[in-house]
Amino acid sequence: MKQISRFSMVSGLIFLVLTLGAVAQAEIFPPEGPPGTTVTISGEGFGDFQNTQNNRVEFEGVSALIQSWEPDFILVKVPLKARSGPVMVMNGGQKRDAGTFTLQSVKITKVNPSKAEAGSLVTIEGEHFGNTAGSRDPNTMFGVNQVLINGIRAEVRRWRPTKIEVQIPANAQTGKVEVRLASSDPLPDGSCCAPVDYAVSNAMPLTVVPPIAYDPQYGPIGSKVVLSGQSFGEKAPKDGRVFFGGKLAAIAQWTDRTIVVHVPLNAESGSLVLHRDGQDRTIGSFDVAVTEVHEYFPKRGPIGTLVIIRGKHFGVHSEGGDTAYAFDFEAANNGVSIGGIPAVIHRWLDDQIDVWVPFSAMTGPIVVRRGGGIPNADGTCCERKEVVQHIAGEFTVVRPEIHDYTPKEGGLDELVTITGSGFGEFLQISEATRLTLHRQAHSWQNYRLGEDVSRTEVLINGMATQVVSWSDTEIQARIPRRQPFGVGTPEGFENDLMEGTLIVKRGSWDMLETGDCCKPKQWITIVGGPFKMLRRGLPDMDYWNEKGRAQ
Repeated sequence: MKQISRFSMVSGLIFLVLTLGAVAQAEIFPPEGPPGTTVTISGEGFGDFQNTQNNRVEFEGVSALIQSWEPDFILVKVPLKARSGPVMVMNGGQKRDAGTFTLQSVKITKVNPSKAEAGSLVTIEGEHFGNTAGSRDPNTMFGVNQVLINGIRAEVRRWRPTKIEVQIPANAQTGKVEVRLASSDPLPDGSCCAPVDYAVSNAMPLTVVPPIAYDPQYGPIGSKVVLSGQSFGEKAPKDGRVFFGGKLAAIAQWTDRTIVVHVPLNAESGSLVLHRDGQDRTIGSFDVAVTEVHEYFPKRGPIGTLVIIRGKHFGVHSEGGDTAYAFDFEAANNGVSIGGIPAVIHRWLDDQIDVWVPFSAMTGPIVVRRGGGIPNADGTCCERKEVVQHIAGEFTVVRPEIHDYTPKEGGLDELVTITGSGFGEFLQISEATRLTLHRQAHSWQNYRLGEDVSRTEVLINGMATQVVSWSDTEIQARIPRRQPFGVGTPEGFENDLMEGTLIVKRGSWDMLETGDCCKPKQWITIVGGPFKMLRRGLPDMDYWNEKGRAQ
């Protein structure tokens, strides 16, 4: 009896040791995690995979989706309804303990920043997010981990166990941020897959603010900067302010969708900040540029000459109106003067300004001017105003002179050559000097060209000629047709004025005192001398009798 008992005891010990050894070899990794975590179970004696009903892995009684099964290695997904506790491996009638798994809940601890524009990046900090967002394809059977902002799915840029970086969708609105981990649960028979469901984190608030665009992003003092957005309010609140590098700007206009400000005299490069309702919002950065004049040409010419000034950081030219400084300070002082007289702006670019020499221009310096100011404490203009001047060089205003012209008489379409000096360039048309043409055409309004379009003319006996060529020292023009007063009768030729004067005219404008364009055009007239128009080249009398009535 003692021998049998001893043998039984030894056998039991050997069985226990073998059993414990087999169990000890089973290991689960990781031993903790949220639903959807991929878990590996390594050990021995798991057997071969037969089917999903015989081969199962359960987390505290909840079946997991099997992804791989080998005699010594099993790969499974933690099911959505799993609970902390033992993990069991079952192969047919055999059941083995693979270890203990602790289920962790996904949790958000911080959203940074808590207020941001649509399209910007937000970092979500927390616990147990998992190692990856999963497949990139949202239509996979396993689903994809998600971040929702007020119910709108955000684009994931980076996913880590404790930190997720997402981009706020363009159509997102203020609401709650949630992290959702997709489940990978099997069907009741163990096969793949049950409809995708999610383990949802706690919700954290995120304020989505409307984006604000601004233009330009750099410029000299006095530049008009337009902020475009929404919900600014119909008028500026009491604490409504805009700062350039910490320096207060003058507010020219404030509506629900637009704020217009001017770069102050003391502005510094740095952040462009909008302050309202007790809060600061950084819109972006603004570089305060220094205007430079490099060259200009020509350096002499009559009124109406187009002068081209090249440089950098001229900024944007502002006309007078609702968005100018109080009393139209900026409009009246942003510009170019020639000999102290404001020139007519034809084109103003950041690196080039084209101006017409005004009618009243005098010989003197070409000066590029920019008006600016330092606003009052409430953002209105202005505690101090100042005009910053940049001298390009001297311009000499010349008066055209006629030295000679030949012939002194001629017939229809014959050429007359006029020699002299200071004629300048031939400028037949310049719509840019009539701003209403642009505005009316843009609005599909009818408009008509009048005398203010022409700038250079040659008249013979009061009739405009066709200019064939025009240089600073020589003009060639064709003698126009003079139709008799008494059309159809020979006496008409006798009554017609065939003798008169040859003149050259050049016109230009002066700016209004408000800085707008322009006063009525004025002319200088250079008299060449008498000119006789001959009947040479005119149709015979039969033309006038038979065809003239239709003219």
